[in-house]
Amino acid sequence: MSGSAKKIIIITFVLIVFGLLALSSAGIVDGQKRFGSDYYYFVHQLLNGVLPGLFLFFVFSKIKYKFWKKISLPLLIFSLALLLAVFIPRFGFSAKGATRWISLGFLSFQPSEILKFSLIVYFAAWFSGRNENIRNWSYSIVPFFVVLGFVGLLLALQPDVGTLGIIALIALSLYFFAGAKVSHFGILILVLAVIFFALVQLAPYRFNRFLAFFNPTSDPQGISYHINQALIAIGRGGIWGVGFGQSQQKINFLPEPVGDSIFAVVAEELGLIGAVSFIFLIFLLSFQLVKVANNTSDRFGQLFILGMMVWIGSQSLINIGAITGLLPLTGIPLPFVSYGGTSIAALLAGLGIAVNIAKAT
Repeated sequence: MSGSAKKIIIITFVLIVFGLLALSSAGIVDGQKRFGSDYYYFVHQLLNGVLPGLFLFFVFSKIKYKFWKKISLPLLIFSLALLLAVFIPRFGFSAKGATRWISLGFLSFQPSEILKFSLIVYFAAWFSGRNENIRNWSYSIVPFFVVLGFVGLLLALQPDVGTLGIIALIALSLYFFAGAKVSHFGILILVLAVIFFALVQLAPYRFNRFLAFFNPTSDPQGISYHINQALIAIGRGGIWGVGFGQSQQKINFLPEPVGDSIFAVVAEELGLIGAVSFIFLIFLLSFQLVKVANNTSDRFGQLFILGMMVWIGSQSLINIGAITGLLPLTGIPLPFVSYGGTSIAALLAGLGIAVNIAKAT
């Protein structure tokens, strides 16, 4: 096993442990209030996300990564079918005004997280087979935009614009890494920027997030409540934190303490030291992925690794940027830490493939 493969495995396991510990603390109050169990979120994350994810991580690390290139299209079609299934009343269910989950009674999951993984596989396979045509308008940007447009439509209907943003970043990054023509890349960015601006304008709650971002003191009990409570939590933590499990903001103040706000709980309890330690772990993982991508000669493997790096890195930066007031709030979860079994399982599946690629270099 290569040194990079070992490092990816070690960093991944450290992040898993960090995430479970953070979630066990952040979810105590809400878990007791809603489900009668202090460790509801911890147990469900472990059983429904981490353990299945570790199984996929182990299995996928043993499968030759080029297998995924062969099944990239069927995998994408399957993921899109799951995404469509959320709109079927018998299977899909809604929460907080969004229809993003499929329930099978004994199991519920979020297809958009599986789609992130599938799209990385698909675009890595698609771009790696079009080296000579990547700068051709009809062979690159048109089919690329058709696929991304269809995915975007389904996500906008859920609605899940945060996930759409992450997927757009992943897709654009892979297109760029594949050698896109600068003019084509610029056109895509412009078109997507216009679409996102329109989506923000169409939904009042999204527009309010931008208002709160530009003027967080304008309505501290209304549209600015979330970011203000997050900043209070971060401020209380100082350098060393108030102590593990001792957060006050998670007690009926901070919205979504186990979701997109969990970094604020981490910063409050573990302080600047703990928050920076997590960011450093994400940086180390991203660095190892880039190192593997640079060392592999296979184009598919290279693009897949870079896609995983963009997924983990961009989602972490956007979540942390939003909860610290550097970006508008998005509702995007923090990788490895926020509650969500499908998210952690999909991430671990992708990292399992990354380990296999690292072994082959």
